Amino acid sequence: MVSAPALDGQPLACLRGAGGKTQERLARLGIYSVHDLLFHLPLRYEDRTSLTPIGALRHGVQAQIEGMVELTDLAAKGRRALVCRISDGSGGINLRFFHFSAEQRTRLKVGTRLRCFGEAREGYYGLEMVHPEYQVLDSPEAAPLSASLTPVYPLTEGLHQKTLRGLIGQALNLLHLAPGTLPEMLPEAVRQRHRFPVLAEALRMLHLPEPGASPQTLRIAQQRLAFEELLAHHLSLSRFRTQVRCHSAPRLTLSKAATHHFEQALPFGLTGAQRRVIAEIAADLQGPQPMMRLVQGDVGSGKTVVAARAALTALSANFQVAVMAPTELLAEQHVRSFRQWLEPLGAQVVFLAGRLKGAARRETLRVIAEGEAGVVLGTHALFQDEVRFQRLGLVIIDEQHRFGVHQRLALREKGRHDGLTPHQLIMTATPIPRTLAMLGYADLDISVIDELPPGRTPVKTAVIPATRRPEVIARIVDWVAQGRQAYWVCTLIEESETLQCEAAEKTAALLREALPEVRVGLIHGRMKSAEKDVVMAAFKAAEVDLLVATTVIEVGVDVPNAGLMVIENPERLGLAQLHQLRGRVGRGPGESHCLLMYQPPLTDTAKQRLGILRETADGFLIAERDLQLRGPGELLGVRQTGQVQFKVADLARDEALLDAVKAAADALLRNHPERVGPLLRRWLGDAGRYAEV
Repeated sequence: MVSAPALDGQPLACLRGAGGKTQERLARLGIYSVHDLLFHLPLRYEDRTSLTPIGALRHGVQAQIEGMVELTDLAAKGRRALVCRISDGSGGINLRFFHFSAEQRTRLKVGTRLRCFGEAREGYYGLEMVHPEYQVLDSPEAAPLSASLTPVYPLTEGLHQKTLRGLIGQALNLLHLAPGTLPEMLPEAVRQRHRFPVLAEALRMLHLPEPGASPQTLRIAQQRLAFEELLAHHLSLSRFRTQVRCHSAPRLTLSKAATHHFEQALPFGLTGAQRRVIAEIAADLQGPQPMMRLVQGDVGSGKTVVAARAALTALSANFQVAVMAPTELLAEQHVRSFRQWLEPLGAQVVFLAGRLKGAARRETLRVIAEGEAGVVLGTHALFQDEVRFQRLGLVIIDEQHRFGVHQRLALREKGRHDGLTPHQLIMTATPIPRTLAMLGYADLDISVIDELPPGRTPVKTAVIPATRRPEVIARIVDWVAQGRQAYWVCTLIEESETLQCEAAEKTAALLREALPEVRVGLIHGRMKSAEKDVVMAAFKAAEVDLLVATTVIEVGVDVPNAGLMVIENPERLGLAQLHQLRGRVGRGPGESHCLLMYQPPLTDTAKQRLGILRETADGFLIAERDLQLRGPGELLGVRQTGQVQFKVADLARDEALLDAVKAAADALLRNHPERVGPLLRRWLGDAGRYAEV
C-alpha cells in the first residue's frame, strides 16, 4: 500500500475550486498548500445551527432566519438600495442591499423562501439586515442546518468566506481519510501531561466546533497548536545557538593598564550595573566560543560606553570591530562617542555610510581592508560585498530589532578567518519582557543595565488634548526664556516618510510664525546628512531653542539642556517608541517634562497606552504592557521590522506555556531529534532556515 503524500506537499490545485486566481489570493494569506489551509484558523464563530424567529430578533444581535419574500423594490428614501421584505409569521424584517444587480432583483421575487444570516439593526422602517448572507431555498430539506458552528476566517481582497470554508472543508476531509499525512511532533509524554488532543483532532475542533463546544474545549485545542508553534520558535533559536557554539572565536583580554587608562579618560564614573555587565562581556570574550550576548538597558543607562569598553578589548588584541546602527543619525552619535573615548588610546575610528562617495569612500574601504581602521561604524552599508575586513573580531549591533537575522549573519560571515568567528554583542534600549526574552532571544545570553547614571531627573509626563495647543505654545516661550531648549515631535499614522516630513515642515513654519522670538530648527529623515549635522550641531550649541523633528530623533540624540518634549498624536505610536522619544529629555539638571498632545476622541486602547506612560518611567514595565497591548515584534527577524507572524500563539495570552515549552524542547532534542526539522518547516517555513545557518 502506497502511503499518501504529506499534506505540506499536496498542492492547492488538488482541491475543487482552487483555480489560478484563487491560488493567487490564497498566497497573499501565506497559503500555498493543503497543509497551510489547515493551519489558517478562524478569527471567531457564528452560530448557524438553529433558526431565530424574526419576531424574536433584537438590535445588534447576529442571527439566522428564514422567511418568504413579501416585497422587493428600490428604497423610497435615503441612499439608493434594493430592499427586500421577508416574514415568517412571527414578524417581518427588511433586507437592504446597497450593491446589487438586476439578476439579484429578479431572484428575490415575491414568494421566494430565503435563509439569511446577519446582524439585525434599526433602520428606516424598524429592524433590518444590511447585506446579509443569504441563500434561496427550493425546499427546506434541500439545505439542512449546519451541524457545527460556522468559522469566520481572515480574508484578503477577492476571497470570500464561502470559498475558504469550502477549501478548508476539503482539506479536513483529506486529513480524515489519511491522518498519517499530518504526523504528530509532540512527544506523547508531553501531550499526555498537558491533556492535549492529537493534532488532527485539535484542528477539527477549531475549524468545525460542535454547537455545544465549551470555551474551555476550544481553548485546549488552541493551546495544543500554540504550544507546538512556540516550541518550533524556541527550537529554531536553540539550534542556531548550538551551531554557533560549535565555532571557535578569538580569545580576547584587556590588560589592567589599558582598563585603567580607559576609565580615567571618561568624563564620568561607571555605575555598578555597567561594571557588572562589562565583567560579563569580558568573561565571554576570553572564552573559546563566539560571544552572543544581548545588553538591554533603559533609555540613558549607558550602553554605548559598555560597547566601547568591549571594542577596546578587541582592539588591544589587534582585531577590528564593526559597529552597526539602524540610522545614520544614531551611527553618527556613536562615531562621536567612540572617537572621544578610543582615539586618545590610539584607535582609528571610521564612519562608513551610504552617502560616502568617490575617493573618500575608496580610501575608507582601503583602510578597513588593510586593517588600519580599528573601529568601523555604519548602517546597512557594512553589509555590502565591497566592504572587506582584514581581521574582524567583534561585531556590535545597536537596536538589533531593526535588523533581520540574515543581516546579522551576513556581517558575522565577513569576519570569519583562520577558522575563527567574531564575537557578537547586541544592544537594545527597548527593554524586553521576560516572555519575549524566553522565546525570542533563546540564542543569546542576556545582560541588563538596570541602573541609571546619577543626575538623571525623572521626566514629568502629562496627557493633554490638542485643543490646548495654544497653551503649549505659550509655555514654550516661558521655557526658552529660562534658557532651556525643547523638542516638538511630529508623528503621522501613514508609513510614508514624505508625508511625515511634510508635516514636520508645516509645523515648523507655523511655530516660527507663532513664536517669532524663538529660534526654531527642523530635522527629518529626508534631509541630507550634512544638513542634519548642521541642525543638530546648532541645537547642541544652544543656537536653536526649539527643534521640530519626526521620530528620527527616537534614539541617538543627547542634548542635556533640552528638558521639554511635545509629542503630537502620541496615540499613533506604540508604548516602546513613546518611551524612547521621552528618553531624549531628562538627561541634564533641572526639571524635565513630556507633553503627550493627542487628537480626541481617544480609543480605549490609546487611553490605556498614554495612561501607562504617564504613570511610570520603568521601561521594563512599559515593555510588558506594550507586549500585552500590541504583541511582540517579529522574533526571527526574517523581515527587518513588523509584527511577529504567529499563526496561533499569543505571547501575552500563552505566557504560562513557556516554561513547559522549554522543557519540551530539551526532551525533543534529546529523544526525538529527527522531528525538529519537520517541526520547524511546519511552523516557520522559510524562516526556519535561518536557524540552520
